[in-house]
Amino acid sequence: MKRHHSGGGSRRQETLGLVAFLIICLAVSAMGGLLTASSVDNWYTTLNKPTFNPPNWVFAPVWTTLYILMAIAGWRVWRSAEPAVRRWPMIVFGAQLALNLLWSLLFFGLQQIGLALLDISLLLLAISFNTALFWRIDRLAGWFFVPYVLWVGFASVLNLSLWLLN
Repeated sequence: MKRHHSGGGSRRQETLGLVAFLIICLAVSAMGGLLTASSVDNWYTTLNKPTFNPPNWVFAPVWTTLYILMAIAGWRVWRSAEPAVRRWPMIVFGAQLALNLLWSLLFFGLQQIGLALLDISLLLLAISFNTALFWRIDRLAGWFFVPYVLWVGFASVLNLSLWLLN
């Protein structure tokens, strides 16, 4: 059920909105990257890993792409829905960003694989819920979240495997 915001924001406002979403999402990505950098080359290398663990170089381009897709999806919903309609989708959007950043802190910053597993489980639920909420407003925004759901689903299995192996 797609709803278009009839408030008629100017092209400049819409462009600034997109830039704001990109800045927010990429800032969360950068903060997560800083937390990850503290352990990825030392503690993480000492962990027993499952055979399906990707090489380290895969993570940065995948996450950068996912954060850009998240930003575009959030912006599309923000610009196309009435404030009352987009309220909950935006709250869930913020919550999933916070849970995503928290995972980096728990897993890499604090090296708490079990707590990170709990967090990523909540993150996967939040992302799935966010995808459904976005889908109802803007199908393309919903589709932009599908790779994120799939990747975090994979990351959840990886996190579980790391917890079991270590």
